[in-house]
Amino acid sequence: MRTTPENRRHGARQWWVLAGLGAAVLVAAALGNLAAVGAAADYSNLEQPAWAPPSWLFGPVWTILYVMIAFSGWLAWRQAGFGPELGAWGVQLVLNAAWTPIFFAAGWYGLAFTEIVLLWLAVGVTVLLFWRISRAAAALLLPYWAWVTFAASLNYSVWQLNS
Repeated sequence: MRTTPENRRHGARQWWVLAGLGAAVLVAAALGNLAAVGAAADYSNLEQPAWAPPSWLFGPVWTILYVMIAFSGWLAWRQAGFGPELGAWGVQLVLNAAWTPIFFAAGWYGLAFTEIVLLWLAVGVTVLLFWRISRAAAALLLPYWAWVTFAASLNYSVWQLNS
């Protein structure tokens, strides 16, 4: 049974949920960070398109996006509880965590492209589900979706240039 949004707006539980969602995002980020050890050197050694950003840009961008992802999940939870919307949020987070090991640790650029397309679709489904319950939660995911779009294009280009 879902509790009402009014019940969730007060009390310590809302902060525990925010902390839990933040921890889930932190785990996804940490897994990616572990798989990306030496990624800056690997990235600079790849044949890249002229529009590829410098490696130092990824850390700050992802830090901002991860904060937005966590807060978006929390806003959705406040409206709908732990339902399908948060399930989709969890799926996209798992796919997010999986991309870096596939691309950097394994060097499987084609598989990484397939995986990032799945991530793109999962973020899109999450945005649509969030839109129905919280426009703010959905809007917070739009920069993430845009970045994943850009990253997918970059992944594809790197795959083609390094095959």
